[in-house]
Amino acid sequence: MTTVPPLEIASGFPPGSREQWRTLALGVLRKSGALGEDATPADVEEALSSTTHDGVTIAPLHDTADLPAAPRIVRPGDQWDVRQRHAHPDPAVTNEAVLSDLDGGVTSIWLDLPAGDGPGVLPRVLDGVLLDLAPVVLDAGAGAVPVAGAYLDLLAERGVTAPGGNLGLDPSAVSEGISVLRRSLAEQPALRGVVVDALPYHDAGGGDVEELGCSIAAGVAALRAMTDAGLSVEQAMGLLEFRYAASADQFLTIAKLRAARRLWARVAEVVGGPGGQLQHAVTSSAMMTARDPWVNMLRTTLACFGAGVGGADAVTVQPFDAVLGLPDAFARRIARNTHALLTEEAGVARVTDPAGGSWYVERLTADLAERAWAWFQEIERAGGMAAALDRLVPERIAATRDRRARALAHRRDPVTGVSEFPDLTEKTPARRSGPGLAGEGSAGGAGGLPRIRYAGEFEALRDLADAQAGRPRVFLATIGPVAAHTARATFAANLFAAGGVETVTSGAATDPAEIAEAFRAAGTPVACLCSSDRLYGEHAAAVAAALRAAGAGRIWLAGKGEHGDVDANLYAGCDALDVLRTTFDDLGVTR
Repeated sequence: MTTVPPLEIASGFPPGSREQWRTLALGVLRKSGALGEDATPADVEEALSSTTHDGVTIAPLHDTADLPAAPRIVRPGDQWDVRQRHAHPDPAVTNEAVLSDLDGGVTSIWLDLPAGDGPGVLPRVLDGVLLDLAPVVLDAGAGAVPVAGAYLDLLAERGVTAPGGNLGLDPSAVSEGISVLRRSLAEQPALRGVVVDALPYHDAGGGDVEELGCSIAAGVAALRAMTDAGLSVEQAMGLLEFRYAASADQFLTIAKLRAARRLWARVAEVVGGPGGQLQHAVTSSAMMTARDPWVNMLRTTLACFGAGVGGADAVTVQPFDAVLGLPDAFARRIARNTHALLTEEAGVARVTDPAGGSWYVERLTADLAERAWAWFQEIERAGGMAAALDRLVPERIAATRDRRARALAHRRDPVTGVSEFPDLTEKTPARRSGPGLAGEGSAGGAGGLPRIRYAGEFEALRDLADAQAGRPRVFLATIGPVAAHTARATFAANLFAAGGVETVTSGAATDPAEIAEAFRAAGTPVACLCSSDRLYGEHAAAVAAALRAAGAGRIWLAGKGEHGDVDANLYAGCDALDVLRTTFDDLGVTR
């Protein structure tokens, strides 16, 4: 037999260092103009770092020095709970959908029940459901306590013990529902009672730090309420479940869930209770779009992957059409098959904490945890979560929401199919009106926080454009040959389409009179010059003058630089929403 020596992949290369990388990167940044000649290697990482909307720095390079000293807190690597949400107002329709989902691979049910009649519809909604096999999570808002009591009655009537699930009480309803919680502890030991829902902070435009810190503060408030009512710390902690948003930013999702477990373990250490945190991750409502909704399948797949790798105990993939209303059977099937693809085909659940040891993820986890703990302490100093919801929390989240809004407006945070690569010919599927997205049926988030979607401002303009008798139009003066104007013409057309504005072009021309004639035929008062910098220098001023003489009220130029009658510029990083709103005003589209 021949013995094969181990393969040492890096053996032929000299070892590198962080300092060597900085020096080489500095040379590149100087050549590109990003850093000046007086810059030093120490300036490189700062120049290449980015910052999240709530202030976490993302470095360009990581090494073993980024591994935190804190121990990893992990969930065992196995199949997460596939939890599907149901919110249809017709109990018969909901029951049919629930049974179909359970047959199709769903392992627990999340019921978003209508206000007022929740207790009465439970037997019909859960008819035929094996409650000793399928955990049920209740979501009844202000009616949570009577619905929880009705569910316990139903379990007792059927003589079964629930294998899990949650009665769905909000931390603020603990005092009102303490008798229900005591009954649950006595009759259904595997059933949780309180959901610490962090989705409202995410849906209000908050960042991961705010979501984490608020969730820990709300969890501590629930602990206080339950222990003040006479429950032990162990009982109180065993009744809690935490709900977090999972976004298409897979690494932030992974790190957020890992950080949440670390934060709650610290709380458990302080209060002397069990340290595990039960996590339910829900694909973000804020990231979902009404336009080009099929792209939501890709977003939710990334989010589900991040939630699974991050160690969520249960994951809900929201159907791709949820923004449009109540999802149909096809959308629910795609949502549950997303789990199956990731677990069965990709094997995501076969490894415990697969991101563990990654220098980047470990550093990001530690940074999120550190900043979230500081935010939690700030909330505590303000008097706890109830007091902080009056002013501190809304103001902090509003500041993050404003930073996010600017990034969306300038398309630094692109939304595929909406702010980037929109399709003006798409046919949006029709759905029955109803609370398709998680939390949509509530009167507002915690403390009356607003609910946003990242695509909302662009989609509002698209809706307005679609409502016009004729689609708003902008003329593109494409100067010179195709190779010279295509890049900027495509950029301009994409930007205007993000607001539902179509574009027509002059073709490959340089003659101002020819371009002006094409402009008159287009029947619009708005024009945009598109070409190369060289051809702008030769023709832009003359073409702009001809367009003005032909009746152009507003003349844009794709690119930078001032040329004669040009009014303003379009360029990568410009405020696209401001451009679109200005264009609507110029075209007489009432906003």
